[in-house]
Amino acid sequence: MRGDIDLVARRDDLVVFCEVKARRAGSPGGAVSAVTPAKQAQVRILAESWLRAAGSPPVDVRFDVVAIDGVRLTHYEAAF
Repeated sequence: MRGDIDLVARRDDLVVFCEVKARRAGSPGGAVSAVTPAKQAQVRILAESWLRAAGSPPVDVRFDVVAIDGVRLTHYEAAF
């Protein structure tokens, strides 16, 4: 599958895959609405591939979203 993972962070046994979306202030639904179920599925598949390629031992995984609306940044932990 093609695509990219915007951010990957690791602390101890937790790996966080983070999708970052930006939109102009006032856009309908805001930036977070751009993380559709299809995008979430794509990120999950890419994360699984990343973990396999990294030879990662068993870890906890979390999927976050950073939404940037104009100059406002919102971090959604465990967004999906």
